[in-house]
Amino acid sequence: MGEGRLKLTDTVERWLPGAIQGHGNDGRRITVTNLLRQTSGLNDYVALGADPDDLTPEAYRRNRFRSQTPEEQLKAALSKPPQWLPDAGDPAGERRWSYSNTNYVVAGLLVEAVTGHPWAQELHERIIEPLGLRDTLAPGTSSYVPGPTATGYTYFPNGTRPVDTTLGFGGGADGCLISTPRDHGVFLRALLDGRLLRPAQLAAMKQTVPVQDWVSAAGVRYGLGIAWRPVAGRRDGIWFHGGTSLGCVSECGVTPDGSMAVTSAAFTLRLDSREQNEKQSRAALRMVDAVLGGGSGGGR
Repeated sequence: MGEGRLKLTDTVERWLPGAIQGHGNDGRRITVTNLLRQTSGLNDYVALGADPDDLTPEAYRRNRFRSQTPEEQLKAALSKPPQWLPDAGDPAGERRWSYSNTNYVVAGLLVEAVTGHPWAQELHERIIEPLGLRDTLAPGTSSYVPGPTATGYTYFPNGTRPVDTTLGFGGGADGCLISTPRDHGVFLRALLDGRLLRPAQLAAMKQTVPVQDWVSAAGVRYGLGIAWRPVAGRRDGIWFHGGTSLGCVSECGVTPDGSMAVTSAAFTLRLDSREQNEKQSRAALRMVDAVLGGGSGGGR
């Protein structure tokens, strides 16, 4: 990594000419930094495509094997005006924040444009294989999970029973990975202890903007693909990035020096009750805090 082929200040337009345009969207105003820091203003293709009528067991079973190309996902995101356009004079310095899966879809397309290889191949050769993540893979368009695996359940709105939602297409560069808590922890430690990134890259990753609407935690700041939050007993806080899909909710934390990481996976998603969903998230965060909190500011 760090070959110098791609700069954080490069615009999307430079590498993907004409890919982001229409309805006021402008790839000349979006840099790699904006994509990774979630400050691009691009709409979330997932949110735009969300239909309350689709949140049923029947709709899940009907659509679970349908895949979308990155181009189709991007087209959906560009069907409406952006939330904002970063400042033309300094787009990478934009501080307005809103999470959008589209940012990572575009990042995957950039990886392929720069390297000439599929993003999943680069991920495997640069991260999965060197770190020995034997239980981590990018399944592509496969909707099946290799066994043995846990069964994921989802409580849909207005439902009374959990539904097995283990199988289904999960997207692309915005998070289509199958892994384990163990592999997740190995990756987090390698990311923060310098095994994956050079010092300058790691420092850039830790440059953050404030987040106002993070549901499960307060004081969150977002860097390049990873977030930071304060934890009682640690002057330096912790870095983290949870994730949610049908039937699985993950929470994690890693110390700033990468000396310790905690990961969790809960295989029940509550779409029927916001209160129950937040209760579950808070319980997972308390576990992370109990392990990583209480330090004097250094690694443990």
